[in-house]
Amino acid sequence: MDNARTLVISPNWIGDVVMAQPLLRLLKRARPERPIDVLAPPQVVPVWRRIQEADDILATPFRHRALQLGERLRYARLLRRRGYRDAYVLPNTLKYALIPWLARIPHRIGYKGESRYGIVNVMHHDERPQRAMVPFYAALSREPGLPLHDPRWETMRPRLVVAGEETERVAARLAVDLGRPLIAFAPGAEFGSAKRWPPAYYGALARQVVRELPGAQIALMGSPNDHDTCKQVQACAGQAGSGMLNLSGQTSLDDAITLLAQATAVVANDSGLLHVASALNRPVVALYGSTDPDYAPPLSDLARTVSLRLPCSPCRQRECPLGHHDCMNRMSVEQVWGELAAVLQAARG
Repeated sequence: MDNARTLVISPNWIGDVVMAQPLLRLLKRARPERPIDVLAPPQVVPVWRRIQEADDILATPFRHRALQLGERLRYARLLRRRGYRDAYVLPNTLKYALIPWLARIPHRIGYKGESRYGIVNVMHHDERPQRAMVPFYAALSREPGLPLHDPRWETMRPRLVVAGEETERVAARLAVDLGRPLIAFAPGAEFGSAKRWPPAYYGALARQVVRELPGAQIALMGSPNDHDTCKQVQACAGQAGSGMLNLSGQTSLDDAITLLAQATAVVANDSGLLHVASALNRPVVALYGSTDPDYAPPLSDLARTVSLRLPCSPCRQRECPLGHHDCMNRMSVEQVWGELAAVLQAARG
C-alpha cells in the first residue's frame, strides 16, 4: 500500500490559490489514497481550509521576500519526516523550490521559473501566449511534454466549501440580516489602483441597487488597505451610503469567505475576493481594466465579465502608465448595472 504523501507549495495570492483547486482535484482523483498536504503563507490559509482535497495545511514561517536559507533548511528537515513522494511547486521563484529539494522529496514538479534546473526535476514549460490560470496549474498533473490542452480542463471550475454552522455566527456579529438580499461590492484590489473601478461609480451603482431592489443590503468588503476606498464609495452613494455595511478591515478572510457564500450577487474588481465568490458559485459581475479577463475569469454558473478591451489593455501595471485610466473610467455605471440586473434576474429565474 502507498503510504506516501503529496506536498503542494501554495501561491501567495488568494486568487491564485482558488485557481489551483482543480489541480488538487486531479491529483486526488489519480491517487485517492494519497494525502495531500499544502504548505501555504498564513494569509491564504483560510482559503485552503475551504478546499476539500487538502488534507493538512502547514503555515509557512518565512518572511515575505526573505530567502532565510537557514530557516528553510530547518523546515525542510521537518518535512522530510512526513514521507513525501512528490511536491508540486506552484510559485515560480527559486526560494519556494528550495524547500522540497532540501527536504529530499524525490519528485519535484513545477514550471521552469527562475533558474530552477535540478531543483525542480520534473520540469514543465510555459505555453505562449499565456494560458488561463486553471489549465496552467492543472497541466502540472500530467507528465511534461504531453499536449498542453486538455478539453476536460475547460469544465473544471474551482470550488470552495463553507460549513453551514459558520454563517449565523458571523452574520450576527457583523449585523448582516440573512433574511434580506445581500449585494457585496469589493471595490479594492491589493495589486494596485489600475485594477480599481472608481469609488464614485460604485457609489452610483449602489444608488441604482437601492432603487431597484428595496430592502437589499449592500456590504463593502475588503482588507484594511481597502477601508478608505470603501469610505469613498459610501460618501459617493449619498443617502444610499447610510445603509451600507462597510466591512472592509472589519472581517477576517475567514469571515469574508463565509459572508460571500451567502451573497445574492457580488460586484468586484479583479481581486482575490472576486475569485473566492466565483469558487463559492455566487452570481458575480467581474470588472477588468489593467488585467486580462481571459487569464483569470470568474467561473461560477452565473458570471458576467465587463472589460472594454481597449488597445492599451491589458497593461498588467499597478498604475495606469498613460495616466488616464480609461480602461476603468470609461466603464459606465449603466453598463455594469445592466450586467448585475441580468445575473440577478437569472438567479431568480
